Amino acid sequence: MRRFLTPGWLLRHVAMVGLVIAFLALGWWQVGRARGGNLLSFGYAIEWPVFALFVVFVWTREIRAELRGGRPEPRRPAEAVPADLRIEVPTRRTTAPAEDDAEVHAYNDYLAWLSAHPEARPRDYRTGS
Repeated sequence: MRRFLTPGWLLRHVAMVGLVIAFLALGWWQVGRARGGNLLSFGYAIEWPVFALFVVFVWTREIRAELRGGRPEPRRPAEAVPADLRIEVPTRRTTAPAEDDAEVHAYNDYLAWLSAHPEARPRDYRTGS
């Protein structure tokens, strides 16, 4: 247990306690506002304790990970999908059109010109027409 008394862990413990106290205090403050007639504060009064619980959850998860020695939890192997449940996905192959598209050719010429003239602006490009 001495490993949890290092400066880094002490900072984590203090941060956890401080955050939990702050979140619970903010929740209590929202309860007071809700009693005063602010209906939106009822939602916040529930939200702040949830944040506090999340901090405790993360803190306990870090403690458990440290006790395991930093090794991840073993995972169960994924079960194979039975053959009767597999879905065959049809694939469609597309081919380029055989005819030469003039607009595509002009656009490709424009892109080639821009690549050959990196210092030029697009409006400097002049078509042959």
